[in-house]
Amino acid sequence: MSDSHANSDARYPAMVRIDGRTVARASQTERRRLGRRAQMLAGVSVVYNAGEAVIAVAAGAAASSIALVGFGLDSIVEMSSGLVILWQFRHPLPESRERTALRLIGVSFFALAVYVTVGSLRALLGAGEAHSSPVGIALAAVSVVVMPALSWAQRRTGRALSSGSVVADSKQTLICTYLSTVLLVGLVANATVGWSWVDPLVALVIAVVAVREGIEAWRGDACCEVLPAHPTASRLDAAESCADAD
Repeated sequence: MSDSHANSDARYPAMVRIDGRTVARASQTERRRLGRRAQMLAGVSVVYNAGEAVIAVAAGAAASSIALVGFGLDSIVEMSSGLVILWQFRHPLPESRERTALRLIGVSFFALAVYVTVGSLRALLGAGEAHSSPVGIALAAVSVVVMPALSWAQRRTGRALSSGSVVADSKQTLICTYLSTVLLVGLVANATVGWSWVDPLVALVIAVVAVREGIEAWRGDACCEVLPAHPTASRLDAAESCADAD
């Protein structure tokens, strides 16, 4: 780090409130490193969700399972969230795209809620009888293991980076964990005791959570909460964190 950057960091220390926590703002060098990690995690999310979508839709079509097909469509929605993060951090100053990225992720939350709600209502109204799907059960089981670890890494990176968009992306991934769990329970219940109505009921609750998170991301509640230790830093940090908030 150059002397000018070091002096700037020392002169303008700031605390940032992100995801309900107050944390110290990282240095420019650290932010660049964390930005590369955020891109890597987003890339992993996009690749995994692409494979998940293909397998889920194919298995769902074979088993006439609305839940599985809906899960695959959800994976496509989650891919869009990861692509937004990749788009944001390709910019030399990712903070300038923070508000736009949050709103795009907010839209993906709303789309997720629509998919889950429509699929759940169709399942509850008896739109076709699903057959047992061993492939779907295996896919859901893998996602229950993979998604929480990925979400934890994303949220940890987002907090360290003071990035509301990366934290929002981690919440999107966490919702995938819930959906994977619901899908797994539903598929197993359907395969063993014929309880096909379990997962759509719980999925409707998850849809409500997705709407809430979407509203929070759209409003940018995780952004622009800079708590400077130096009076002059307020304008500097606020401008840097939410350059396009207007």
